[in-house]
Amino acid sequence: MHLLGLAVAIVAVCLSLFANGSVHLHGRALNAPLLDSYDYIVVGCGISGLVVTNRLSEDPDVNVLCIEAGDADQYEPIIQTPVYVGADIGGIYDWLLSTTPQTQLDGQSRPMPQGKVLGGGSILNAMCWNRGGQDDYNAWAELGNPGWDWEGMLPYFIKSETYTPVYSAEIAREYSINYNPDVHGTSGPVQVSYPRFFYPQSTNLFAALNYLGVPTQFDPNDGSSAGAAFVPSDLDPINQTRSDARRTYFDPYASRPNFNVITGQHVTRVLVEGVDSNFAISNPTPGGNENGNGMNGMASNEGFGFGPEGTTPTLNNDSESPPDRLFRRQSPSTSNLRITGVEFAASASAARRTITATREVIVAAGALHSAQLLQLSGIGPASLLESFGIPVALDLPGVGNNLQDHCLVGTFYPYNNDSYPSPTELTTNATYNSAAEDEYYAFKTGPWTAGSPNALAFNPLPLISDNSASILSGADDQDPAAYLASDLDPTIIAGYTLQKESLVRRLAETNVASYEIINNNAGSLTVAVMHPFSRGQCYISSVDPFEPPSIDPRWLTNPVDRQVLIEAMLFNREILAAPPMLPLQAAQFVPTVDADEDAINAIINAGIRTEFHPSGTCAMLPLEQGGVVDPRLRVHGTQNLRVVDAGIFPMIPAAHLQAVVYGVAEKPDNDFHGVKLFVVDENCFNSHFCQRLVQSHHSVRRRLCLSQLDDVSSGIFIECDVFNGNKLLHSGFEQHFDHYVFQLRLFKQYVVFDGVRDFIGDLYALAKQQLRLLVFDCV
Repeated sequence: MHLLGLAVAIVAVCLSLFANGSVHLHGRALNAPLLDSYDYIVVGCGISGLVVTNRLSEDPDVNVLCIEAGDADQYEPIIQTPVYVGADIGGIYDWLLSTTPQTQLDGQSRPMPQGKVLGGGSILNAMCWNRGGQDDYNAWAELGNPGWDWEGMLPYFIKSETYTPVYSAEIAREYSINYNPDVHGTSGPVQVSYPRFFYPQSTNLFAALNYLGVPTQFDPNDGSSAGAAFVPSDLDPINQTRSDARRTYFDPYASRPNFNVITGQHVTRVLVEGVDSNFAISNPTPGGNENGNGMNGMASNEGFGFGPEGTTPTLNNDSESPPDRLFRRQSPSTSNLRITGVEFAASASAARRTITATREVIVAAGALHSAQLLQLSGIGPASLLESFGIPVALDLPGVGNNLQDHCLVGTFYPYNNDSYPSPTELTTNATYNSAAEDEYYAFKTGPWTAGSPNALAFNPLPLISDNSASILSGADDQDPAAYLASDLDPTIIAGYTLQKESLVRRLAETNVASYEIINNNAGSLTVAVMHPFSRGQCYISSVDPFEPPSIDPRWLTNPVDRQVLIEAMLFNREILAAPPMLPLQAAQFVPTVDADEDAINAIINAGIRTEFHPSGTCAMLPLEQGGVVDPRLRVHGTQNLRVVDAGIFPMIPAAHLQAVVYGVAEKPDNDFHGVKLFVVDENCFNSHFCQRLVQSHHSVRRRLCLSQLDDVSSGIFIECDVFNGNKLLHSGFEQHFDHYVFQLRLFKQYVVFDGVRDFIGDLYALAKQQLRLLVFDCV
């Protein structure tokens, strides 16, 4: 078939066709029979898992299965109504995890809440919606991740949301709520908006911060994230209910026959071709931890806000069996392992079942469980795996290391001016609460819309402390390994060395947040470290996949983080003493107004908790920096295994993480849809059609144009970054190409096209076998 005279544009999308199946909610049996195989299997149906599954299933020729260990919520008020924010922590939709004893603090363990439910953490979180600073993502790119800078991420942040400005111009002025339309979405799944009630104490706080030299952000989502800000929520602007991942990325699309979701099933390992499993992993373990939850199913609900308590019902589920495998150990720098599917079960005592993935397995189980799952599957630090008798498929030291979290310390400065409305009245004044409830259900206004702690501040260290230079100088002088865990692989230390250099450089700036103030409008100005220097670990604790992992966040093991918190709590005193705050009549109880550094340290040691943001355990870094995934989120050393969740963050951003995770999960969409190749004849080259075609594929940012191919004048456009170092080989460049050799990413096989004139015919033949081919006529 000749190129001359053809008006052809070819998009070779690496997604195969397989049979349809349905395991769905909404009118279909939740645990209907599964197929034996799917094109893609996604592990974990939280934010990232549902985003990825949704986007993959947009192609009707692709069959996707998302497997969730938790159940689906029942649209309970405790989930949907903003006033109940925090009330469901420790309930049936929580994994009930806890940390190891934190010996560097008070020797006690802490709860580590994580969502075990369809929708994951978006069901439990505080609903805050902000992205962090441009510097956060530019730092990711500087660590070896091209395309992950702010400019690379912004289109995916925009894609995930529909932003609705605050409903009142007067409210916008009073609470300094501005927005830049260029950084917000208007047609994305998640509704992002503001409550229909505002506590006036927020304006006192912002005025006090301004008085002390801390600015108010223009738009907390435009990448200039330092200063005070009233951040929006994932909140439906009409009905004032939570706009979570289940209700935005699943419910409206549940009728898709290729969007398959099964709940109540715990993935026990991913199946690596040619690699055996430890017997205990792949066989039922009756008598132990049946459901994978922590704390033996018991947890206290510390919450993170004020609101009436709620209750939730209990749910239930069940499942089946696995195969024998061989053993092969490989280095991730030279290996090319193929993942064949997953093994899962409904409970520890239930028989295991396996399902095949013909394309890819995407692990989206959250930073803690994704690391655990890789380790159980033989992918992780060899010394750890061998200590549990797990055959090592890939010695990947970074798996489970580099754990980061925003740790926080609560404070208590109750406001005594009763003329200000307070959220505490919702729990102490039954009449007030009843009236607020009636207003909410009648008009979708009032205090019940305002459960999220939206009035926040992300403060740079130089703006709040005269000690910032000495603190950062001390950090700069540290031996990078001095405050890390012992016996780490040299690549982990090498990666941390670069991270520490980045943190020291950025935190010296007056536009980069070092910590956050979380204001609850009732006298708590909780402080949380935003750019921690401390690094923790998440390792398997047993070969039983239903035993929770050992989670050691190692909060404040690096003294810089402790110094930041001390300076933050001292600055709280300045805030409370500032003229705009005096009308609130705050009483300084924790810490007291005269507390010295020893007393503040005691409060910190006893009070440190998680802000529910574990990340970094499957870091997107080069292998030599202790990385686990590459910039396409593919696990180093594998063909078709990706991680897509907060675990891939090389460094945690200064933000509440849900908006970040939505953006991260949206980003691989183009990559999943494979190699994009445009073959354009000279007659079509300058046509309006071809211009529209190229513009419609936003991922085509770098193009290679070759002309005078064979005896035909034409142009070939290749999305160069798709090849990721793989070469387009040719001979006789000056005159023509004798051979075209493309290494297709997902198939890892060479396809040879002999001569330009046979190129399209060969591509057609290949497409019939395993590619989906789209041909456009030039008009």
